[in-house]
Amino acid sequence: MSTTRTLFVSLIRTHHVTSRKKLQRVKKAAAHFDIPFVLVRYGGSPGLMYAESSEDSNLSSWVSAVKDLRYKDFQCVWKPEARQVNVGSETSTVPSGTFNETESVSSFGQVMDQKGLGEWFKIGLLSKRAGQFDEDG
Repeated sequence: MSTTRTLFVSLIRTHHVTSRKKLQRVKKAAAHFDIPFVLVRYGGSPGLMYAESSEDSNLSSWVSAVKDLRYKDFQCVWKPEARQVNVGSETSTVPSGTFNETESVSSFGQVMDQKGLGEWFKIGLLSKRAGQFDEDG
Protein backbone atom coordinates (compact mmCIF):
# COMPACT_ATOMS: atom_id res chain seq x y z
CA MET A 1 0.00 0.00 0.00
CA SER A 2 1.36 3.38 -0.92
CA THR A 3 1.22 6.50 1.16
CA THR A 4 1.19 10.06 -0.07
CA ARG A 5 3.43 12.93 0.95
CA THR A 6 3.45 16.56 -0.03
CA LEU A 7 6.66 17.17 -1.95
CA PHE A 8 7.92 19.91 -4.21
CA VAL A 9 8.12 18.62 -7.78
CA SER A 10 9.36 20.04 -11.07
CA LEU A 11 9.34 18.95 -14.71
CA ILE A 12 11.92 20.10 -17.25
CA ARG A 13 11.73 19.55 -20.99
CA THR A 14 14.66 19.96 -23.39
CA HIS A 15 15.23 19.16 -27.04
CA HIS A 16 17.29 16.13 -26.05
CA VAL A 17 19.46 14.68 -23.30
CA THR A 18 22.39 12.84 -24.87
CA SER A 19 25.56 14.28 -23.33
CA ARG A 20 26.93 12.04 -20.57
CA LYS A 21 29.14 14.90 -19.40
CA LYS A 22 26.15 17.21 -18.85
CA LEU A 23 24.18 14.40 -17.27
CA GLN A 24 26.98 13.88 -14.75
CA ARG A 25 26.69 17.57 -13.86
CA VAL A 26 22.91 17.19 -13.43
CA LYS A 27 23.58 14.26 -11.09
CA LYS A 28 26.25 16.21 -9.20
CA ALA A 29 23.84 19.16 -8.77
CA ALA A 30 21.18 16.77 -7.43
CA ALA A 31 23.64 15.48 -4.83
CA HIS A 32 24.82 19.00 -3.98
CA PHE A 33 21.28 20.32 -3.43
CA ASP A 34 20.15 17.14 -1.64
CA ILE A 35 17.50 16.15 -4.19
CA PRO A 36 16.33 12.66 -3.15
CA PHE A 37 14.75 11.60 -6.48
CA VAL A 38 15.55 12.53 -10.09
CA LEU A 39 14.22 10.81 -13.21
CA VAL A 40 15.74 11.59 -16.62
CA ARG A 41 14.55 10.51 -20.06
CA TYR A 42 17.90 9.97 -21.75
CA GLY A 43 18.88 9.23 -25.33
CA GLY A 44 16.81 11.35 -27.65
CA SER A 45 14.06 13.85 -28.16
CA PRO A 46 12.38 15.03 -26.05
CA GLY A 47 14.71 15.22 -23.09
CA LEU A 48 12.76 15.10 -19.82
CA MET A 49 13.80 15.60 -16.22
CA TYR A 50 11.63 15.22 -13.15
CA ALA A 51 12.80 15.94 -9.62
CA GLU A 52 11.20 15.97 -6.19
CA SER A 53 12.29 17.29 -2.84
CA SER A 54 10.83 18.19 0.53
CA GLU A 55 12.57 21.58 0.25
CA ASP A 56 11.36 24.15 -2.31
CA SER A 57 14.61 26.14 -2.18
CA ASN A 58 16.75 23.04 -2.88
CA LEU A 59 14.62 22.08 -5.85
CA SER A 60 14.65 25.64 -7.23
CA SER A 61 18.44 25.72 -6.94
CA TRP A 62 18.69 22.40 -8.78
CA VAL A 63 16.45 23.69 -11.59
CA SER A 64 18.68 26.77 -11.88
CA ALA A 65 21.79 24.59 -12.02
CA VAL A 66 20.27 22.49 -14.83
CA LYS A 67 19.24 25.65 -16.68
CA ASP A 68 22.83 26.92 -16.45
CA LEU A 69 23.95 23.84 -18.42
CA ARG A 70 22.25 25.44 -21.44
CA TYR A 71 20.37 22.45 -22.75
CA LYS A 72 18.87 23.16 -26.18
CA ASP A 73 15.24 24.36 -25.92
CA PHE A 74 15.35 24.22 -22.10
CA GLN A 75 11.89 24.77 -20.64
CA CYS A 76 10.89 24.41 -17.04
CA VAL A 77 7.39 23.20 -17.90
CA TRP A 78 6.39 22.96 -14.23
CA LYS A 79 8.32 25.19 -11.86
CA PRO A 80 8.75 23.74 -8.37
CA GLU A 81 5.34 23.37 -6.75
CA ALA A 82 3.89 21.38 -3.88
CA ARG A 83 2.00 18.23 -4.96
CA GLN A 84 0.74 15.06 -3.33
CA VAL A 85 3.09 12.24 -4.41
CA ASN A 86 2.68 8.49 -3.87
CA VAL A 87 5.66 7.11 -1.97
CA GLY A 88 6.58 3.77 -0.47
CA SER A 89 4.45 1.33 -2.45
CA GLU A 90 5.65 -2.25 -2.04
CA THR A 91 4.24 -3.30 -5.43
CA SER A 92 5.50 -0.23 -7.27
CA THR A 93 8.14 -0.45 -9.97
CA VAL A 94 9.24 3.14 -9.33
CA PRO A 95 13.05 3.22 -9.29
CA SER A 96 14.35 3.41 -5.74
CA GLY A 97 17.66 5.14 -6.49
CA THR A 98 18.39 8.83 -6.18
CA PHE A 99 19.28 9.36 -9.85
CA ASN A 100 17.36 7.32 -12.40
CA GLU A 101 17.36 7.13 -16.18
CA THR A 102 14.87 5.78 -18.70
CA GLU A 103 15.09 5.67 -22.48
CA SER A 104 11.41 6.05 -23.37
CA VAL A 105 8.70 8.62 -22.76
CA SER A 106 6.23 5.81 -22.03
CA SER A 107 8.34 4.36 -19.19
CA PHE A 108 8.86 7.91 -17.86
CA GLY A 109 5.06 8.32 -17.94
CA GLN A 110 4.56 5.01 -16.13
CA VAL A 111 6.72 6.24 -13.26
CA MET A 112 4.70 9.47 -13.17
CA ASP A 113 1.45 7.43 -13.07
CA GLN A 114 2.75 5.33 -10.17
CA LYS A 115 3.66 8.50 -8.30
CA GLY A 116 0.10 9.79 -8.84
CA LEU A 117 1.35 12.50 -11.19
CA GLY A 118 0.19 11.03 -14.51
CA GLU A 119 -2.24 13.81 -15.43
CA TRP A 120 0.17 16.50 -14.21
CA PHE A 121 2.88 14.99 -16.43
CA LYS A 122 0.61 14.71 -19.50
CA ILE A 123 -0.56 18.31 -19.13
CA GLY A 124 3.07 19.41 -18.86
CA LEU A 125 4.13 17.31 -21.83
CA LEU A 126 1.33 18.66 -24.03
CA SER A 127 1.43 22.19 -22.67
CA LYS A 128 1.83 25.11 -25.05
CA ARG A 129 4.68 26.10 -22.76
CA ALA A 130 6.43 22.99 -23.99
CA GLY A 131 6.28 24.49 -27.48
CA GLN A 132 6.13 21.40 -29.65
CA PHE A 133 2.35 21.32 -29.93
CA ASP A 134 1.68 24.98 -30.75
CA GLU A 135 -1.01 25.58 -33.36
CA ASP A 136 -0.82 28.16 -36.13
CA GLY A 137 -2.27 30.95 -34.09
